[in-house]
Amino acid sequence: MSPLLAITLIFLPAIVGLSNCATACGDDPPFKITTKRDDDKVEVKAEESKAHISVQSPFGISQAIIARRGDNWPTTVMLRLRLKGLEKFKVTNGITTLEAAVSSQDGKVRLWKDGKEHAPLSPKHPYWMMIRMVGRDGYFEMQLPKALFEDKPKSITLNWIDFYR
Repeated sequence: MSPLLAITLIFLPAIVGLSNCATACGDDPPFKITTKRDDDKVEVKAEESKAHISVQSPFGISQAIIARRGDNWPTTVMLRLRLKGLEKFKVTNGITTLEAAVSSQDGKVRLWKDGKEHAPLSPKHPYWMMIRMVGRDGYFEMQLPKALFEDKPKSITLNWIDFYR
């Protein structure tokens, strides 16, 4: 890839507006990403069957819509939210909605589906996802559940609220 093309791929989304597909997308990025806030940054690293999506949100409250450009989603979709806390996280494919919260005191994760906060999901549920905090002020990492992509949704929407604003 030429240096000019690499620079264009990194800075063009900021020039065009809210679409943010950065490094490793190549000439044909696998996703179209639209963020709610101009200062949110989303970086995608896509391999043959795996995508790593990293979100930086300086304000701490925002949204990203990730639309696939191809026929299928990758087999594995890893997400990193670079936030200091995770008061609330939501991901939806338009039919199913998963929500989570991570305690700022003990790091305990709560995960529920379709607004049923008082019916938490168990690790054996097909929509279960492990959410782990990497470093005290690092990021939250999760593998989005394969069940979320079974009906081949055209897009997924992520919403997040950081503890510290």
